[in-house]
Parts: sequence; structure tokens; C-alpha cells
Amino acid sequence: MSASEPKLNLVAAAVSASAAPPRKRPRPGERRVQILQTLASMLEQPGADRVTTAALAAKLEVSEAALYRHFASKAQMFEGLIEFIEGSIFTLLNQITERDGSGLLQAQKIVSMLLQFGERNPGMTRVMVGDALVYENERLVLRMNQFFDRVESSLRQVLRNAAEANGSSTPTVDANAQASVLVSFIVGRLQRYARSGFKRSPIEQLDSALRMLLG
Repeated sequence: MSASEPKLNLVAAAVSASAAPPRKRPRPGERRVQILQTLASMLEQPGADRVTTAALAAKLEVSEAALYRHFASKAQMFEGLIEFIEGSIFTLLNQITERDGSGLLQAQKIVSMLLQFGERNPGMTRVMVGDALVYENERLVLRMNQFFDRVESSLRQVLRNAAEANGSSTPTVDANAQASVLVSFIVGRLQRYARSGFKRSPIEQLDSALRMLLG
């Protein structure tokens, strides 16, 4: 993954005030970014328990009431992180599928991109695999499930193209099976990364693993 690809602090690029002279009080948009960045950084701590709004406010040195001036609830804060994940991943995924190359190569790049994103954004990884959402609103877990459903759908499409190009008599069946296996692989690697305290890289021996999965 190149340095230009998304990491959490790049969300700050959406705030045009970065070139303005320093102020004692940030603009509302800047404060929202700061809250999300701080939440994600707290989730990056290995073995971190549930992040409370009290702990988040203390980290930011503001009151809890100040947090709720920018987000209606803690669930909305997590939705902000999920929106960043969705926007980053699907922008890159669309770039991959629009480029020339075989369906198999595109599938490999999609898997690699997702795992590299997780490695670069440990706090986001805990959101993606649901560890950070255990005690939060159920709709957040549903949204992450839908995220991986979308990833699987994209993989099915490129793998179906690959199966057709290889003369398969059952390209849809083949693609569905492979896409399901690849998403399970992605989630498993990300879970291992999070639950190892971010010590087990999700991309270790990735090329060999993909050759085994895709042939």
C-alpha cells in the first residue's frame, strides 16, 4: 500500500482550516475530526476495554457535554469511523476493479488492500471485526456485516469474470464459493491481528496464502 492510501489521520484532509493560523478553539468540523481520531487511537491500545464517553472526554480534556455538541450519541461517533472505513475501502476497491487485469489479479489486490488497510489502522480493525462494537448499538454490527457483504459481492463479480475467462461451466457457483472463502479469510486475518494485540501481521505470507486459495 502506498503512502497515499488512507490512514485515519487523512480524514483531517476534509477540514480546509488546516492552513489557518492557530486558534484556541477549533471549528466544529475540526473538533469532530479530533474526536474521531482520538476514539480510533484509544481503540488501538492492545487489550483496551470498552471506550466510554467519560474516558474519551478526559483524553480530549473536554466535558462529555462538549462531545455531544458534535455527536448525538456514542453510536454516532462509531458511525463516523465506519463511514471512514466504507469511504476509504470502496474508493480503493473501485479503482482496482476499473483497472485492466484479470479477475484473479483483481481479487488478490482487493484482499491485499483490505488487509493492509487493517494493518495501517489498528483501531479501525477492531471496528471492522466487531470487537469494538460488542457493547454498542446493534445497528453498528449490522452495518459492518453489510460492509463485508458488499466486499463479497465485489469479489464474486471479478471472480465470475475470471471463471468465465477460464472456461468454467459453472462460473457463478465457482465465484460464489471463492468469494465466500476470501471474505472469511479476510475477517479471520483481521481478527487474529486485533486479538494478538496487533502483533500478528494480517499480511504475513499473504502471497502464498492467496495462491492456495485461488490456485
